[in-house]
Amino acid sequence: MTRGRPRHAARDTLLEHPPGRGMGWADHTFPHPPGRRPVLGDVMNGNPLTPVQNMLVAGADLGPIFEMLAFGRKFVFATGVDLVTELCDDQRFTKTLAPGVHDLRMFVRDGLFTAYTDEPNWRLAHDLLMPAFAKPAMRRYHDIMDAATDELIAVWEESASAGRVVDVSPWLTKLTLETISRSGFSHTFDSFDTARVDPFVTTFVSSMSHAAGRSNVASLPLVGHHLARRRDDKALARHRYIEDLLARIVAERESRGGPDEDILGRMLHVPVDDEGHLLDAANVRHQVLTLLVAGHETTSGALSFALYHLAREPEVLARVRAELDEVLGDDPHTGPTFEQVPKLRYLRRVFDETLRLWPTAPGFARSPRETTVVGADGSAGVPGGLRMTPQDSALVFIPLLHRDPQVWPDPEVFDPDRFLPEHNRARPAHAYKPFGTGERSCIGRQFALHEAMIVLAKLLHRFDITADPGYELTITERLTLMPVGFRLGLTRRGAR
Repeated sequence: MTRGRPRHAARDTLLEHPPGRGMGWADHTFPHPPGRRPVLGDVMNGNPLTPVQNMLVAGADLGPIFEMLAFGRKFVFATGVDLVTELCDDQRFTKTLAPGVHDLRMFVRDGLFTAYTDEPNWRLAHDLLMPAFAKPAMRRYHDIMDAATDELIAVWEESASAGRVVDVSPWLTKLTLETISRSGFSHTFDSFDTARVDPFVTTFVSSMSHAAGRSNVASLPLVGHHLARRRDDKALARHRYIEDLLARIVAERESRGGPDEDILGRMLHVPVDDEGHLLDAANVRHQVLTLLVAGHETTSGALSFALYHLAREPEVLARVRAELDEVLGDDPHTGPTFEQVPKLRYLRRVFDETLRLWPTAPGFARSPRETTVVGADGSAGVPGGLRMTPQDSALVFIPLLHRDPQVWPDPEVFDPDRFLPEHNRARPAHAYKPFGTGERSCIGRQFALHEAMIVLAKLLHRFDITADPGYELTITERLTLMPVGFRLGLTRRGAR
């Protein structure tokens, strides 16, 4: 077997597809927030560090499709379920890269999340890794997830004994990083040996923040290109730490040999074609980084949001506890077996409702494969629909899609019973998209859901949780969403 071919290489460099190019739609004008200014456009609508939260407010009354201008670039957002349903048709549309996602390519190139669909490595890696994330594979990962959660519980037990509160999101980030790293790559970050955040996390958070804002910097009049280049150089210099770490993880796994049951072993040893070729070495590292980040960042955010809502919804929390006691029994030290996880139906609805309100990956971009008309039935608010070319992109803005009052009554109310089977069957198929859509949807969906059920079940079966009554939800945005400053008081639950 040989390692890759030239045809597997990423197709472009960062600047060959500059993210400041805008997202098309030169022939159309859409509703936009009031107060548009020359040059700046709509960027003064809210805090520049919280664009998702700004759009939740600014876009709420703008209809099923609207636009935002920033330094001459037009961004078009789709939120109406009928229009989103069209955009999710993989026969007519495909994933394109929003500027922030495009700019991540300087760090992860053609990894699964940042690849263009027509790049050979996307298809090769996707097809190779699908079995590693299918539901049956969760049986192999279950004990690893369970053991990692026990390590977090041991740390939180100390806080409970000392009467201290815990800062939720950083500890859950440690847990989800440790889980994907051990399950996927047989590597440990020793995350629970210290309260310090691992340099891998801090470095890549900086990289995501850089990518999220790069296109805005590059679009600044006169100085933007120069500033973006200087910031790129600094970001890439920081990223060398991660490159060295990835090389070490791969070398450790290769030296250990053994079966190909973990994800990295599969990438290193399982051929991607009938001729026996393997993924090329650079792409293996890009996939490791993609899965490390995507496998912990979004899940830790979702778990944090879930605990935030549970701590403020005593009736919901009581129903979760009753279900846990029924399924797991009286001993609070007991966690779910693999077979018990699907029986936690109400807890799963709690997690689904959390992702409705706070999809931690808040959007995805779509472009047509060829020129077409969208919204011909009037769903775009334009008689006859909109002509859309492959140069035009629409960002499906999930937080507003998930708050459409025509689909979700009282959308700001936290109500897990929205996800009872009869309600799921009655809803439009594309009204709920926390994991993206179609062939480019999140490959790790089953992994994240299984992990979340274990973590929430074990934490809530072990501890009573108390929220800080003075805390107001504060969310940081770095391509993903994460609560910050959210702390819980913990009390051990005794055997009943």
